[in-house]
Amino acid sequence: MSSRDAHAEGPDLAALARLLADSTRAAFCLALLDGRAWTAIELARHAGVAASTATEHLNLLVAGGLLAQERQGRHRYVRLADPATAELIENLASMAPRRAAPPHSLPAVNRSRALARARTCYDHLAGALGVAITTAMTDRRLLDWEHGLTLTGNGTAWLDELGITLPPGRWRPPVRSCLDWTERRPHLAGAVGAAVCRHAFDSGWITQIGTSRAIALTDTGKRAFRDHLGLSDDWSVTDPRS
Repeated sequence: MSSRDAHAEGPDLAALARLLADSTRAAFCLALLDGRAWTAIELARHAGVAASTATEHLNLLVAGGLLAQERQGRHRYVRLADPATAELIENLASMAPRRAAPPHSLPAVNRSRALARARTCYDHLAGALGVAITTAMTDRRLLDWEHGLTLTGNGTAWLDELGITLPPGRWRPPVRSCLDWTERRPHLAGAVGAAVCRHAFDSGWITQIGTSRAIALTDTGKRAFRDHLGLSDDWSVTDPRS
């Protein structure tokens, strides 16, 4: 077998890398981590490119399987293809070099700090808050890392006590580790991570800051996380796997 034949077999990782090698397409994927569906015009404005340019990039991302699209009338909406794609983007972001905020840009600095403190990562919690929750669940033996991340029996009972139910079916693993791109430590993803995030929003524990992915804890949320997980306001965390 020639080296050319060998390269023709198996997954085409280079094709996936090429999709994300363009800064505009990468910016689109990062923006879509908020879990919402965006129009091409919205993404064009976000990335600072022409609508026609955005459409070309979106067509490539949809054809490459990173984005899914749906049409409502004359409008086309795109979103990340699935939770696994969102976790892939978040993991890649955690490995990417950091770009400094523009000098003297206080709004940019504040946005960056808010995202690092607490945000959504597609449909689960991330940032310092997400890592702190994962650490607290590990400390209370709701999660176990010995043989890969698993939800313990105590964890299942804890979810039941809070009234958190998981969606039926097994299309998605119950728990999954997602490497946080700001904390560089794992936060909880998977069906449990999504359910905890949804419960926090529905119960008024967290609220979205503007239209960004950044979130803030409400007073109710501070009490809830303190009562249910012993979480302090400073969210000082260590690696949950240690």
